[in-house]
Amino acid sequence: MFNLPDSYNVAILGATGAVGTELLQLLEERDFPLKSLKLLASPRSAGSKINFKGQAIAVEAVSAEAFKGIDIVLASAGGSTSKQWATTIIEAGALMIDNSSAFRMDSRVPLVVPEVNPEAAESHQGIIANPNCTTILMSVALWPLQRVQPIKRIIVATYQSASGAGARAMAEVKQQAQAILNGEKPLTESFPYPLAFNLFPHNTPINEQGYCEEEMKMVNETRKIFNLPDLRISATCIRVPVLRAHSEAINIEFEQPFDVAEAREAIEQAQGVQLVEDWNANYFPMPIDASGENDVLVGRIRQDLSHPSGLELWLCGDQIRKGAALNAVQIAELVVSKQWLKLKSPVAA
Repeated sequence: MFNLPDSYNVAILGATGAVGTELLQLLEERDFPLKSLKLLASPRSAGSKINFKGQAIAVEAVSAEAFKGIDIVLASAGGSTSKQWATTIIEAGALMIDNSSAFRMDSRVPLVVPEVNPEAAESHQGIIANPNCTTILMSVALWPLQRVQPIKRIIVATYQSASGAGARAMAEVKQQAQAILNGEKPLTESFPYPLAFNLFPHNTPINEQGYCEEEMKMVNETRKIFNLPDLRISATCIRVPVLRAHSEAINIEFEQPFDVAEAREAIEQAQGVQLVEDWNANYFPMPIDASGENDVLVGRIRQDLSHPSGLELWLCGDQIRKGAALNAVQIAELVVSKQWLKLKSPVAA
């Protein structure tokens, strides 16, 4: 943890959602130095109360007035909401750490994973973007390897849990599973198809090249975070019937051959990852083990039999934690510890 001598006025925008709930838990767990905490959500949630450190805090409807005096806004209410309120937040003198995709690829907005590119946060102009969940998990796992041996190409297949679509989607999968077991037709609202006992490609728009939006997020965001605009990446993103925690199978081609033992050592020494490998028991990272954990679990690191400079690995990480809320809280800790909170020149949102 950083040494955080001061205290700050923090607002959570989207406080009643799955990520908002996790943000609250992490602020308490990590003892973030709060002077005050404001919980903001849509008008339909206004008036409800959420417990934090033994106190019941009333949820407020988001408004321009709500951001006055706030230092940091942890935003997790969707891209349209972030775009709607960004200028107001900046003009109020606050830093918005945004969990949506609204500003990730804006050249003026840092896209930050604290274990990878913390220095990027210093140049913020009132907004710091949180990357996509799958991008965060992959970045944390691959950066320790990139630091030892430059990466030429990444091929990744994701196995994404219901949590990526929020608390309602998680509840829907449970309801679908029960309906199917009862011989009934499962209802679908959060996804286009039943997810229980099923899987399908990620349900985001597909471009002319045949890649969906989620896959292109991994491509473009990883290039930005690693500051490697020409890095070759191909992604296939799949929804799977897991409640929480995403998994990824990754093939990495390096500039030179990379000894497996050296790669394992790099992972073991890195922050934010845990090496999980029991080859005799065939025990490697699983979503059930990653759920609720802050670290990304990495294992099954092996030589690619088809390429002398290739390695394969498998990872699991909690999408709501490190894939969203924890990364945002870590960014907040970073900027206050480095005294990077106040912007130098605001971005025109």
